[in-house]
Amino acid sequence: MSTSDHQPTPAEEPAALPEKPGGGHRGIIITAVVVVIALIAGAIVWATQRGSGSAAGGESATGGAKVTVKIGTTEAGAKFWPIFIKKAAAQGITIEKVDFSDYNQPNRALSQGQIDLNYFQHIFFLANYNHENNDNLVPLDSTYIVPLSIYSKTHKKVSEIPSGGKVAIPNDDTNQGRALLLLQKAGLLTLKDGGSPLSTPADVVAAKSKVTVTAVDASQTVTALPSVDASVINNGFAVDAKIDPDTALAEDDPSSKEAEPYINIFAARAKDKNNATYKKVARIWHDPEVTKSVLAESGNTAHVVTGKSQADLQKALDDLQAELK
Repeated sequence: MSTSDHQPTPAEEPAALPEKPGGGHRGIIITAVVVVIALIAGAIVWATQRGSGSAAGGESATGGAKVTVKIGTTEAGAKFWPIFIKKAAAQGITIEKVDFSDYNQPNRALSQGQIDLNYFQHIFFLANYNHENNDNLVPLDSTYIVPLSIYSKTHKKVSEIPSGGKVAIPNDDTNQGRALLLLQKAGLLTLKDGGSPLSTPADVVAAKSKVTVTAVDASQTVTALPSVDASVINNGFAVDAKIDPDTALAEDDPSSKEAEPYINIFAARAKDKNNATYKKVARIWHDPEVTKSVLAESGNTAHVVTGKSQADLQKALDDLQAELK
C-alpha cells in the first residue's frame, strides 16, 4: 500500500434535524434516536480502523497515523535494514522491502507505481535510465558514496606499473568513464578533451598513455587481477572478495566535484519529490545507528553524504542527462 501526504479526516457529525411542526415529545424522541445511532456508527468505524492498523486509522507509538512505504532494492540483505525498519516503525512508518536481483527492474517498478521509492543506484545510473527510457524519476535524498579503487596483485605502487601494462576496468556505461578518469588522475593514461563520466576506451589517447585498458564485466574485475597489472574494482565487489581497501594503489576522492555523479540516492517519482512521508524515510536512514551499520558493512570505505540539497542532486542529474542527449 502506498502512502500519501493526505491524512484521513474524522467523520463529520450529522447535522441536527429540524423540529417538525407541532414537535413536542415526538420530535425529542426522534432526535435522541438519531443521535444514538450516529454515536454507535461512529464508534464502530473508529474501532474497526484502530483494530486494522491501516494507514487510515492505525496509530504509531508516537500517536500519529501509520503508513507503509515500499522500497525497492538490490541490497535487501544489507545489515542496516533491520535497524532502519525498527527506527521507521517507531515513527509510525512500516518499511516494506521489495527485493530485485536485476538492476534494470527497480526503476521500472518505481515508474509503474509498484513501489514508492528505490534504494540501489547512484545519480549517473538514474540519469542513464531516464535518458534511455524517456522517464523523469528524481533523486529524493542522498545516502552514501564509495570510492573506486585501483588494485594489483603484482605491484605495490602505481609507479611500478610498467609502460605497456594492462589494466582491467568495468565495462558498464555508468562506471567505465569513472574508471578511466581515475586512471588518468593516477597518471596512467590520457583521455581526449580531458575526459568525462561518459568517456569510453575509445577516448584513450594511446600515444600519451602508459597503459592499455581492457573493459570486462564489473564482476570480473576481481578475477582478472592475476592476469593484468592492475584492475579498477567497484567497492562492492572488492568487499565481497575480502580485498583489504588499504591495499588500493589509488582511489578517487568521494568528496570531489568529479565524484558527484556517483552519489547513491533514494529515488522517487517526480510527482512525489515533495512527499513529506518519503522525505521522513530518508531522514530516518541518516540516523547515526543506521549509518554506522552501513559504514561497518562497507569496511569503513563508504562516505555518508550530507549537506547535498535535493536541488543539488537534481542539478547533477539534469547536467548528466543533458550530456547524454
